[in-house]
Amino acid sequence: MPDGPSRDPRAQGVARRQSAALPLLGAGAAMRVVLVTSRETRRWVVPKGWIEPNEPPHRSAAREAFEEAGLQGEAEPDPLGLYAYPKRFGSGAVVTTDVLVFRFRVSQLLEDWPERQERDRRLFTPDAAADLVAEPGLATLLRSLTVP
Repeated sequence: MPDGPSRDPRAQGVARRQSAALPLLGAGAAMRVVLVTSRETRRWVVPKGWIEPNEPPHRSAAREAFEEAGLQGEAEPDPLGLYAYPKRFGSGAVVTTDVLVFRFRVSQLLEDWPERQERDRRLFTPDAAADLVAEPGLATLLRSLTVP
């Protein structure tokens, strides 16, 4: 999503909060997490974005899963957790942004989706995904999924 003024929550006077999908396939030892690369830095991330006005946060997470990763499925309505990260805007400003994370049960991996040409998508074990993401809070949530 663009970082222009219309997408900058500070310009809209709303909270600096995003929603994220934690996309999961399978269960138990076979569980896999779907990560995508960010558009600019190519870091491994979960699909996330700004919550639209009047949009329930878990539906925002599901929308981001489709747009960024080509995933169909359902986001649970209660957040799994929260993490914060430094969001960089096109202007150069950096703002700490809170991200509500929703478990997203993947029912289908689409072959084509809106941001397919801008991102890579791969499946990882929860521990491998935790080792790849830069945000410590997100890594902690991923490690909490690991089966003992």
